[in-house]
Amino acid sequence: MIRYAKPTTVDEALALLGEASWRILAGGTDFYPAQGSKPFRENVLDINGLATLRGIAETGTHWVIGARTTWTDLVRNPLPAAFDTLKQAAREVGSVQIQNVASVAGNLCNASPAADGVPALLVLDAEVELRSATTTRHLPVPEFILGNRRTDLQPGEMVTAIRIPKSATGGTSAFIKLGARRYLVISIAMVAARLVVEDGIVSDSAVAVGSCSAVAKRLSGVEIALRGLPADDALAAAIQSAPMDELSPIGDVRGSAEYRLDAAREIVARAVLGATGDAAYDKVAAA
Repeated sequence: MIRYAKPTTVDEALALLGEASWRILAGGTDFYPAQGSKPFRENVLDINGLATLRGIAETGTHWVIGARTTWTDLVRNPLPAAFDTLKQAAREVGSVQIQNVASVAGNLCNASPAADGVPALLVLDAEVELRSATTTRHLPVPEFILGNRRTDLQPGEMVTAIRIPKSATGGTSAFIKLGARRYLVISIAMVAARLVVEDGIVSDSAVAVGSCSAVAKRLSGVEIALRGLPADDALAAAIQSAPMDELSPIGDVRGSAEYRLDAAREIVARAVLGATGDAAYDKVAAA
C-alpha cells in the first residue's frame, strides 16, 4: 500500500524516513512533471509543512539556506554582493510562478547537469546539510552531486539546509546563462563567477560552468590565471588562453560539443567581467 505523509516537524519527518523508503515532495516543480499521469509507486513524504526549513539565517560562520527556501525567498533576502550570482541564477529558474514554489535545495537534489543554481553554489563553496534520525553530516556540493541525476543522499536522509561559509562571501559576483532564447529554456552553457578585487587587482577568484559536463565544474586553471591580474580587460585576454580541462560537453539538440566549448569560454569572460561591475558584460544575448 502506497503511503502519503505530511509531517509538521523535522524530527517527525526523519523518523518516517528511518522506517521506510520515501520519495520526498518539496516544491513539486520537478516531482510532478516526472510523475506525469503514472500511478504512484512510492511512498510520498510531503515536507511542505516543515516551516522551520524555510528561510535564510546567519550564524557566526555561515549563511544557512533552509531546504524549503524558494528562489523568490532568496531573491528578496538582503545578502552580501557575493550572492548576486545566486540571485541572478534564481531569476533564470523557469517562470516567476516556478520561482515562487521551487526550492534551492530541490534544484540541487535534482542533480541535473543544467541545474541553474549549481554553478553559483560552487563559487560560494556551498555545502549540503544531510540529516537522518541519528546523524547529521555536511558535504561540499562537489561531493554531494555524483553525476547526472545522482547524489550521495543515503537511505533515511534528507537535505535540511545549504550552508555557505562566510569565508567564501567576499567580493562581487555575476551569473550568465546562454540558451536558445532569453527565458524559460534549458541552458546551452552557464557560468557563475566571483571575484575579490583589492586595489584594482584580483586577489581571489572562483569560476564554475554548468551544462558542459555531467556535473557543473569549477575551472581551476581559469581561477589561477585570473589571480594577480588588474580587474580590467586583461581578464578577458587571460581567459582566452586559460585551460578548461574540466569541461567535457556533449552534443545535443541545443548545441554541439564544440559550440558549447566555444560558448563557455566566451561567457566565462563575460561573467568574470560582469563580476568586476563592467555593465557591458552583465548580459549575454540569446544564441
